Amino acid sequence: MIAVSIVLVLCSGLAHAVWNMFAKQSTDKAVFLWAIYAPSTVVLLPVLINELAGSQFSLREWMFMGASLVMQSIYAFLLAQTYKAGDLSQVYPIMRGMPTLLTPALGVLLLGESLPRWGWIGIGCMLIGFVVMVGRRQGTGPSSSARPVLLALGVGLCITTYTLVDKVNLGHLSPLALLEVTNIGFLLGLTSSVLKPGRLKTVILRHRNILWLGAILSPGSYLLFLFAARTADVSTVAPLREVGIVFGTLLGLLVLKESQGTRRLVASAAVVTGIMMIAIGGH
Repeated sequence: MIAVSIVLVLCSGLAHAVWNMFAKQSTDKAVFLWAIYAPSTVVLLPVLINELAGSQFSLREWMFMGASLVMQSIYAFLLAQTYKAGDLSQVYPIMRGMPTLLTPALGVLLLGESLPRWGWIGIGCMLIGFVVMVGRRQGTGPSSSARPVLLALGVGLCITTYTLVDKVNLGHLSPLALLEVTNIGFLLGLTSSVLKPGRLKTVILRHRNILWLGAILSPGSYLLFLFAARTADVSTVAPLREVGIVFGTLLGLLVLKESQGTRRLVASAAVVTGIMMIAIGGH
């Protein structure tokens, strides 16, 4: 089953990198993100209602569902602000790299999971790659200030928190029902932007060619991860999902024409090495 989990997580990472690229390209980040999450939220609402009506949850279980919803709201708000402030190649490695350090450690400490020595070595390789990817930026523009980095760190902390919370939620919710909880939280974090007249219509008209694809990839990437987390330790599969950083680097090079060069490619190689070590250690 570990092989299936690895494939699911790799696909999740690719899907995540693609829809984040779309979000970065959009002219109104908050409204675009809201628009791509809205369709799946409507479709999955009956699933959540049916599951909630047919189950009796304890206070602890309700609290964990509420925590997931709140963290997703904060995550959505910070994500939109981060893409306004920084470049994709600058903030994406930070956002996705931070949980690689925190999630396995907290998974072992709080959830009673274990990570073999090769897994920890692999995480070390990945972190080296992340540091090289971020590097030092020159210039005086917005992307050279501390604000994008701080926002990205906030996003990374949110990702770490909701990953661990949702691992617990999978004990009493199906992946589809949990995905709906996270979707609702995500929308709540961005709804204030959509309520402003004309913004949603403008985004739909301007980005209609990629909105439908983003609407599939955005919830689909996390759903793939939730299925993987159901059959493998979060300390193993969560770092693997960060292969999306490699995909994000390649998208930046080939699609966005960002200037990353040899440094970015070497960093990607370090991340891939770490991923292989984690996969071997998890098996």
